[in-house]
Amino acid sequence: MDAPVALRNRKEQRQLQVQWSDATVELSHARLRAACPCSQCRAARLGGRITVVDEQVRLTAINPQGYGVQLVFSDGHERGIFPWAYLRELM
Repeated sequence: MDAPVALRNRKEQRQLQVQWSDATVELSHARLRAACPCSQCRAARLGGRITVVDEQVRLTAINPQGYGVQLVFSDGHERGIFPWAYLRELM
């Protein structure tokens, strides 16, 4: 999966704008936080533990990792690296 053309943190709207070569989408910070692919969050989802994400959560940093992007959230969570293919699935 190719990397997006651009990532833009729209802080006031609490959205991450992802521009792919064929589409541009906006994903809410809360949706991204709820979909975190880190092992801790995945285990909670697989175990049926539903974690309610505060709609006020904000994306505070975007750290490129080559095959994806590490997203850091205002609740202190920073473990998730979102591979490009997974980020695309969230569209």
